[in-house]
Amino acid sequence: MIDLREAVTRAHHEEWARVVAALTRRFGDLDIAEEAAAEAFTTAVERWPADGVPPNPGAWLTTTANRRAIDRIRRENKRDDKHREAQMAYHDDPPEPVGAIDDDRLRLIFTCCHPALAMEARVALTLRMVGGLTVPEIARAFLVAESAMGQRITRAKAKIKAARIPYRVPSAEDLPARVSSVLAVLFLVFNEGYLATGPGTDPLRHDLTAEAIRLTRLIRTLLPDDGEVAGLLALMLLTEARRTARVSAAGELVPLDEQDRGAWDTALIAEGHRLVRERLAAAVAGVAPGSYQILAAINAVHTSARDMRDTDWSQILALYDQLVRLDPSPIIALNRAIAVAELDGPQVALAAVDRLEHRLAGYHPYHATRADLLRRLGRSQQSRAAYDKAIELAGNTAETAYLTRRRDQLR
Repeated sequence: MIDLREAVTRAHHEEWARVVAALTRRFGDLDIAEEAAAEAFTTAVERWPADGVPPNPGAWLTTTANRRAIDRIRRENKRDDKHREAQMAYHDDPPEPVGAIDDDRLRLIFTCCHPALAMEARVALTLRMVGGLTVPEIARAFLVAESAMGQRITRAKAKIKAARIPYRVPSAEDLPARVSSVLAVLFLVFNEGYLATGPGTDPLRHDLTAEAIRLTRLIRTLLPDDGEVAGLLALMLLTEARRTARVSAAGELVPLDEQDRGAWDTALIAEGHRLVRERLAAAVAGVAPGSYQILAAINAVHTSARDMRDTDWSQILALYDQLVRLDPSPIIALNRAIAVAELDGPQVALAAVDRLEHRLAGYHPYHATRADLLRRLGRSQQSRAAYDKAIELAGNTAETAYLTRRRDQLR
């Protein structure tokens, strides 16, 4: 017998973006679209257990959401033109042109990434509305408090209403101005799938990584000459190639130096390397690489080594030096310090890591990195304290299991 909650959850993942996209195009109001879709899914939870799952859950959800949207528009006595738009739900008029983007979800992401909003606001809003991430997940991605992120999203929605920013389907000419924020959205969606931050989810969420890769491939067909699109796709492919080796049968995270490299997906690695080589050729021709291209090149070095001992750490450090000039974020500096530890030793790296404390005190990889460096220096008591802090902050069950084991191995 089918589990009704599972059916609704599956329908949510498969249909949410499509329903919201359809309603947004029809009514021109993302708030109405999102709330009507939420009401439709709530109704499904209430009615499907008694009535059974309909033969076409997607069509049922779309029809119900359309009616909820119409009801809300009528209740709020919107302008006359809004009433006329609402009546379109009952007509068989042909759909509006989809513009340059055929895919519903990708079109809605480009639509939400409106340049009138600040970059962080449009990325956060799009992650919430379309990306399927919760406010706590988005807050962790931005390293801010959940309440602050909730306020940021609320302010972005308020600005859209106050400024009457239209949610128009972007044309081909609009895409270059919006692509950087779209790539940021997909990068953060991929990261949440690569290592889920919530304690109640699977450690690795293949649904998110696969969707992020699919949408990035579509963008590459739209903007084939954009180096950062190619760089992000390469980065995702080279990271996804290691997915099956990243969690043990016991449910524990497996770090890069302990992974079975024979389990890596060679086809994804080959495709990622090809994209990196293309971008390196462009760099030689005088086209400076962006952040995603450099991150992809770093991953290409890692996936080129047959063994951890064969890793070209000097090349990785040089790439991080280049990346820091483009993005002097504390997270990039933390990752650079890991390469420094392999070349100059843990003591030098620890000094660099400690300088980041005031900016990364709530970021569990900071404490996990400190714990490992202190362990390598034989400072077991301090290492244990750092592991404890990392375990306290980590939400991923597989990562918590790994950190706990490493802490318990200390003498």
